[in-house]
Formats: sequence, C-alpha cells, structure tokens
Amino acid sequence: MIYLKLFLTFLQVGAFSFGGGYGMISMIRELVLQNGWLTEGELLNMIAVAESTPGPIAVNMATFVGSTQGGALGSLCATLGVILPSFLIILIIAALIKNLLKYAGVKAFLGGVRPCIVGLILATAITLGMNCLLHFKTIGTVPTPDYKGILILAILILLKLLDKKLFQKKLSHIVMILISAFLGMLLYSI
Repeated sequence: MIYLKLFLTFLQVGAFSFGGGYGMISMIRELVLQNGWLTEGELLNMIAVAESTPGPIAVNMATFVGSTQGGALGSLCATLGVILPSFLIILIIAALIKNLLKYAGVKAFLGGVRPCIVGLILATAITLGMNCLLHFKTIGTVPTPDYKGILILAILILLKLLDKKLFQKKLSHIVMILISAFLGMLLYSI
C-alpha cells in the first residue's frame, strides 16, 4: 500500500536525519530515487520548488513526493511521516531542556553531530551541483557543463559578494530567488 510506504519512508527520514531540511535532502534523494518515485531531474526541480516556497524544505519535499505518488492522502502520509519524529523529540526536549544541557554526554553528542550535519549538507550541495551544473551522475560519466546554469551561479555569487557595496545592504533570499528565476527564464528561453 503506497500510503503506508510513503509514511514509513518519510518517518525514516524524519527519525534518522539531522541538521534540518538541508541535512535531510541527501536521505530524501536516496530513498526517492531508490523507490523510483521521481527521476533525478524531477527531484532537482522539486528541490528548487521546495526551496522557493514557504515552509521547511523537507516538509515541502515530502508533501510534493507524497502528492506525486498518492494525491492528497499521499501528501498527508508523507508529511506526517517526516514531521512526527521531530515533533515528538521537540516535545520531550522542551520538557527536559534545562536538565539535559548540564550533562557532558549531551554536550558531547551535540558536538559530535554538528560536523556530521555540515558534512551531509556539503555532500548534498556538491552532489546536486555536479549533477545540475555538470550533468555528472556517477564515476565514469563524462561531465558536460551546463554553461547557462554555471553563468547564473556565477552572477548570483558575484551579486552576493557585491551586495553590500552595490545595494547598501544584504540581498534577501527572496530577491536572489527572483533574480535566479529571471536569469533562468532569460537564458534558457534563448
């Protein structure tokens, strides 16, 4: 039954991934591709949409995957699966937070998890970047650069580096997404 499979798959994501939505992307990617629910290209598009819509990226991704596989009920099952572990853990931590942070073991656990989270986010960024910008999926495939995508990335990086000098303040994420969307429409329609 697809609804139970969606719930259990995203329950696994919610229970065993750390670092918030960005830390969950690699696990979601692996499970979604393994189950054949989306292709790599569809997944990249879905990540872009999930990032640019309001709400946590992992919840948006779970909702989208659930929707593609089981409609509204599939969305509900996948979304409940991904948020249930965090919800329960936060309830427990909120009740015990003052007492937990005084233990060296808890501090050591959190200190050990932080580098793992950074590694997961970096690995996901590198994997997605190589796939999106170089169409490099596995060892042995020949990279074929997406020059338009690379140009958009370069423009966005340049704008981000110059944002305080050009605009007297830091560019918001919304403005960066809108600039990216405009550049994508302009360059990919040519």
